[in-house]
Amino acid sequence: MTDFLLELRCEEIPARMQAGARADLEKLFRKEMGAAGVTLGEVTVWSTPRRLALIAKALPETTEAVSEETKGPATSAPEQALEGFLRKTGLTKDQLEVRDVKGKDTYFAVVEKPGRSVRDVLAEAIPAIVRAFPWPKSQRWGAASISTESLRWVRPLSGIVAILGEDLVECEVGGIRSGYATRGHRFHAPGEITIGGAHDYASKLSACHVIVDHAERQDLIRDEARNAAAAAGLVLVEDEGLVIENAGLTEWPVPLLGRFDEAFLDVPPEVIQLTARVNQKYFVCEQDGKLANAFVCTANIHAVDGGEGIVAGNRKVLAARLSDARFFWEQDKKTALSDHAKKLGRITFHEKLGTVADKVERVAKLAEWLASEGIVPNCDPALARQAADLCKADLVTEMVGEFPELQGLMGGYYARAEGLPDAVADAIRDHYKPVGQGDDVPTASVTVAVALADKLDTLVGFFLIDQRPTGSRDPFALRRAALGILEIFGRNGLRVSLWEAIAKSLATFATQMLSESTPETDYLAHQAAQKSVFTTIPDFFADRLKVQQREAGVRHDLIDAVFALGGEDDLVRLLARVHALQAFVATEDGTNLLAGYKRAANILRKEDWKAEVAEPSAHPQTGDEDPLENVDDPDMQEVYAAARNPRRALSYLPETAEKALIDALDAAEPQAASAVAGEDFAGAMRALASLRAPIDGFFDQVTVNDTDANKRYSRLALLDRFRAAVHNVADFSRIEG
Repeated sequence: MTDFLLELRCEEIPARMQAGARADLEKLFRKEMGAAGVTLGEVTVWSTPRRLALIAKALPETTEAVSEETKGPATSAPEQALEGFLRKTGLTKDQLEVRDVKGKDTYFAVVEKPGRSVRDVLAEAIPAIVRAFPWPKSQRWGAASISTESLRWVRPLSGIVAILGEDLVECEVGGIRSGYATRGHRFHAPGEITIGGAHDYASKLSACHVIVDHAERQDLIRDEARNAAAAAGLVLVEDEGLVIENAGLTEWPVPLLGRFDEAFLDVPPEVIQLTARVNQKYFVCEQDGKLANAFVCTANIHAVDGGEGIVAGNRKVLAARLSDARFFWEQDKKTALSDHAKKLGRITFHEKLGTVADKVERVAKLAEWLASEGIVPNCDPALARQAADLCKADLVTEMVGEFPELQGLMGGYYARAEGLPDAVADAIRDHYKPVGQGDDVPTASVTVAVALADKLDTLVGFFLIDQRPTGSRDPFALRRAALGILEIFGRNGLRVSLWEAIAKSLATFATQMLSESTPETDYLAHQAAQKSVFTTIPDFFADRLKVQQREAGVRHDLIDAVFALGGEDDLVRLLARVHALQAFVATEDGTNLLAGYKRAANILRKEDWKAEVAEPSAHPQTGDEDPLENVDDPDMQEVYAAARNPRRALSYLPETAEKALIDALDAAEPQAASAVAGEDFAGAMRALASLRAPIDGFFDQVTVNDTDANKRYSRLALLDRFRAAVHNVADFSRIEG
């Protein structure tokens, strides 16, 4: 068993591509080896900006011998068929085997292929891997690039090291032949290095200032950057993405601390951090919980002056970037947010939904309605309207033009600098939240109103123009908007009819999209689209709710059981019912009641029972559905009502268990109904639990399909009554188990 080393060396590989490249190299290597019958064990893949390296442990010297079988024609087939099969396999007739296949003698060619040298397999696999490599972006180079058949790589490929044990695996791709030689650090050790094999690869490169293991470089950057900050009495702002990126930019990382002018701290800290991170790949530091005038850059060399020159150069570049940011900050503050907002009419939100200014107007009306109706408690409608009017104004500022990631955040800063109420500034800053799983959910009343209105407008608008998510495609992030709405409702306990909120949002679109001059065909199409929204958005919310609650540990079938009741559009009440149901079905009473329910439902289904089925011998067949229907004697109405009541006194003496179930239903039905009306869903479940023993006893002791038609009818009606009582709380037919 022998270790194998493969290194593919080239010019700078972008840091963002290195993780994918490592995964692709291992995948392609395993595919090629597997196709050749080579069993692989441990495979390690490393990357630096200038190389991809793979080490496969304990490869065999040869592949295993294999026997290949090819089915041929039947022995009774024409001679021409046999001749063609022999030409295909390269065998003679006497070398074929005859086997019985479904009663027919059939020729088989059996070829024993001896094992191959793994070294030869690798020599064929390496060029195949290089040519099949799926870089997100690649290029051709040199004179050969005039042909579309020339080699493509992320950057010009300059060297291949391929060593099995201590033996060279000879191969060639794109004019580049494999060898033992690689190169070390571009500045510290630019000459050739001879590699003996997988065993000394990492150590020889390390001696030449190349840490080939990307994870080791990441650990070094993480620790040394933290130490550099601590040595200056500062705390490094942790940024794992920046750690990975710096490791992908350097082969010999050396974190260095630098300082910038304190005057730049007048700029919002997020701007400084984003400028340093995005433009320069620097870490920032804090002192006493506030941003400090310090940064940590990662050099790629061990400078003889300790890095002073490197820090000075980076300080100048950062100062230029921060000067631009400060200029944007000062210029944007000279214009009021309300004046910035006037420019939103120049930006198209969507060609069918108008401009961003149109969206802002809709959001403002919706936010004001949420506040004035008390749906968002303790929310001043005027503040909600003001915040919504200004929530998108920062989109036209210089700062957000430079850093789109800061939208909303900068609006909050500009609002505060302008002297607007804190509630308005906070709402502008946070109205996009939550933007993903784990993000903060707004709780301040004005922010809640604006955030909810913004997401609802987006969702309703795109459903209105039939731009709904399909499969994995969701270009307008509507799933995220729906989850955001659910998070806001759940966190703040907002009580509003979902259909009412949708209707209000649709009304804002109708005001903008329709006018007296709108053609009748467009008007009718808009009405049809509105009806579609009412049927599709609730289902969409149901699906998103299942996703959200499944991640929270709630079973999807329990959500189905509550949704199936229909008419429930208060999300807070719905979730309360779901959670109570989940707690109930986890108990012994819940499990047994579910079993009793399913048994009752199965009986009713087999009997094709319908609630409106006519009682046997209830009245003579006169041609009327109910012979008492047209009797209008007021003194007889109570009698007639009793006669039509399916729960009237039985025509026979019920058995003990039957009477116990009737009594239990008489007690449980009003208790459950009262509890549901009072939103005490746990109490409703307790009322249902009282039916467990009676329904068990009924099934054990009572014959439902009695030969007496009246008894059979009454007992089926009793089971239907039991099923209906359970359905008033949840549709147990949707519950699995």
